[in-house]
Amino acid sequence: MRKFVVATLLAGTAVATPALAQDVGPTFTGPRVEAILGYDHVGAGSDVDNNNGRDDQSIDGLLYGVGAGYDINLGSAVVGVEGEYTDSTAKSDRYDLTDQFGFGRVSQGRDLYIGARAGILASPNTLVYVKGGYTNTKLNVLAGDTDETTDTAFKLDGWRIGGGVERAINQNTFAKLEYRYSKYDSAHIDFMDGATSSEFDIDTDRHQVVASVGWRF
Repeated sequence: MRKFVVATLLAGTAVATPALAQDVGPTFTGPRVEAILGYDHVGAGSDVDNNNGRDDQSIDGLLYGVGAGYDINLGSAVVGVEGEYTDSTAKSDRYDLTDQFGFGRVSQGRDLYIGARAGILASPNTLVYVKGGYTNTKLNVLAGDTDETTDTAFKLDGWRIGGGVERAINQNTFAKLEYRYSKYDSAHIDFMDGATSSEFDIDTDRHQVVASVGWRF
């Protein structure tokens, strides 16, 4: 009888140990890629240097793109680096020819982001995190009262902070919900003839709420 109890306990330990390792070890660690979709809002900041006192000027649209990163699971915490390439459908109203938060009539172009994140494990499968880094975006100048873009564009430099929740669906797939705020404080113009202006100060805010689904290798 004693031998049977010992054998049963050993068998139970052998089953439980791989299960525990599967819950904690493989999640939130290693390289990852993801698809991104969400809401995008770009507008004038609080200063009057580029919005002529009209703080309500803004453009809104659908954000979409891809991201990649690498995370290290430290046990109760996770740290990592990440990058994104996104675009957006946000653009100025076709019939509003006023100064759109300092840039005229524009459409939101591509956005590049590189940064880091750190978080804590709320559970073996749930990560709560904050993030921050550098962002560079593009505003395409529209032609007159049309929706056609020109070869002239503003290039904006700034920083981004944010936070979110990531849930490991299984050992390889995950889903995220995230809010991020970007502040652009400098820019230059790329003209259609290939010339580039000097840097100048701006005050442009960007708010995004996004969802992601990804694959971890």
